[in-house]
Amino acid sequence: MTTKNEQDVDPYAAAEALRAALAEVGITLPSLRVDMASPALGLIELGSVRADVAVRLTEALRLGGHQ
Repeated sequence: MTTKNEQDVDPYAAAEALRAALAEVGITLPSLRVDMASPALGLIELGSVRADVAVRLTEALRLGGHQ
């Protein structure tokens, strides 16, 4: 897997890519967004999720996104 230097990654594109990948496995993080408080760091806020969503996210990660 190719990794990018943190300065080379557009946080908006990364957030949208993550949103799309999660949607492919039926997961929505309603609070997913770029952290505007620290733009130089390029942080993405994932927000809070219900416990059942956390379990589904865990399962998707363990399966490598293949369900």
